[in-house]
Amino acid sequence: MYFGFDPTWILIMFVSVVLGGVTQGYITSTYRKWSQVGTTRGMTGAQVAQRVLESNGIGDSGATVQPASARRGVRIQPIGGSLTDNYDPRNKTLNLSEGVYGSSSVAAAGVAAHEAGHAVQDAEGYVWGKVRTLLVPAASFGSGAAWVLIFVGALIGAASYMGHFVILTGIAFYAAAVLFQVVTLPVEFDASRRAMASLEATGTLSGEQLGGARQVLTAAALTYVAAALIALLQLLYLLGFLRRD
Repeated sequence: MYFGFDPTWILIMFVSVVLGGVTQGYITSTYRKWSQVGTTRGMTGAQVAQRVLESNGIGDSGATVQPASARRGVRIQPIGGSLTDNYDPRNKTLNLSEGVYGSSSVAAAGVAAHEAGHAVQDAEGYVWGKVRTLLVPAASFGSGAAWVLIFVGALIGAASYMGHFVILTGIAFYAAAVLFQVVTLPVEFDASRRAMASLEATGTLSGEQLGGARQVLTAAALTYVAAALIALLQLLYLLGFLRRD
């Protein structure tokens, strides 16, 4: 098993690079465009996130708003980097990047509302969110160990029992990482749906600004779709290659 000069493998790698580059370029340009457009209400990303949480019965466990109970409290806090925004269900923290936390742009509002959507999922026990959380350890380990095992198995020899077993184990680990990517899709789509619904229902954004936030979230969703598609293509190739060997 050797991928270097296999035309199919080279094609998959080419498609992966192009697809990843296009989607990343699209999210970057879309985010940049709407980060230069301010919201009518002038609310920062942190304030938008707090408003979405409150409209769903979830308090901010920071200094500004005390939660009704510790279980329902979510802390909103700034983190470094660009587009590094995330919600951590382990410690109930909603982490907003520097360009979102204190920004009053349409892009910041969309991203902040999206991450707040993840917090709402967690509070409501959204089933696909729970499944993704359960898959995190396997995906984190599997994505790194898979290719090491496949390479070691190839060195041993795919035709041998031991080599075949090691390669198959590596593919199984990679399949866990792929499953995580696939399960991520409904989680992200649902968080964006919740975000848009909250932004409209609370009157935080309207008209063109609401459309701008939707563009930002759609662009972000495409990066997850591309990542899942690339992972699936690679997994199908590995399974097909193993059968040929």
